[in-house]
Amino acid sequence: MGLLPGCRKRFPRVRFFGIIKFMGKLTKGIKKSRGRPKTTGIGTQIGTRWPRARLVAIDEWRSRQDEPPSRTEAIRRLVELGLSGSAPTKHASRKAAAKASDMAAHQIDKLANPAMPEGERRARKRRIIKGPREFRAMRGDQPKRRG
Repeated sequence: MGLLPGCRKRFPRVRFFGIIKFMGKLTKGIKKSRGRPKTTGIGTQIGTRWPRARLVAIDEWRSRQDEPPSRTEAIRRLVELGLSGSAPTKHASRKAAAKASDMAAHQIDKLANPAMPEGERRARKRRIIKGPREFRAMRGDQPKRRG
């Protein structure tokens, strides 16, 4: 049974237990996506090995969150927190630091109470310029003292 040009072939009839069905056209359904779903978008995957102690610390941080994230999401959040912190301060040269200290001392001398004893005035001036003893260790612009 040859087909002539321009003739259309009919779909065959199929008979199931006395019921005649015509095979219709195939309908296109919803296209299923294949493969693993994208969770973080396009980026570079970095595989690293973590020491057990570091993983325990990450897991402890995760458990303290209101809605504990997955371990990978926790690592992402911790990296973002670390990077969003203040940038390291530039250390001024010793000459510039000394000049700033002298200028501050000059202004403090202008504002200081002249009736105050000299020893008390010096102690207050030092506390203002250097900062309180309790906070000196926290300052990021000062080198850490040894000892």
